[in-house]
Amino acid sequence: QVQLVESGGGLVQPGGSLRLSCAASGFPFSNNWMYWVRQAPGKGLEWVSQINSGGGGTYYTHSVKGRFTISRDNTKNALYLQMNSLKSEDTAVYYCARGCGNYSGIFRCDYWGQGTQVTVTS
Repeated sequence: QVQLVESGGGLVQPGGSLRLSCAASGFPFSNNWMYWVRQAPGKGLEWVSQINSGGGGTYYTHSVKGRFTISRDNTKNALYLQMNSLKSEDTAVYYCARGCGNYSGIFRCDYWGQGTQVTVTS
């Protein structure tokens, strides 16, 4: 079965860095675009970043451009999100996901991980 397991979250100060990892299994990882999605306290899901199957095409929401870098290692079935210059606004549970899109006006993904908490505070 499809499994996505996030790790690497934690507590960091503003301006700090954190690297999130996602271990994927149960599907042809290298054939799928992958996504990072987050949910801040009291807010809805927000698409953060995505990467194409080969890793050469990356996309980011405006608020994280220049600060976050999505990458993948298809030999390890692993997805990463390097987060630099973190802000308090980045505080959220971060999810690794597959098959995301806006379906009928609602952002959805076909598979999600359990999520990893990122807290940015002084």
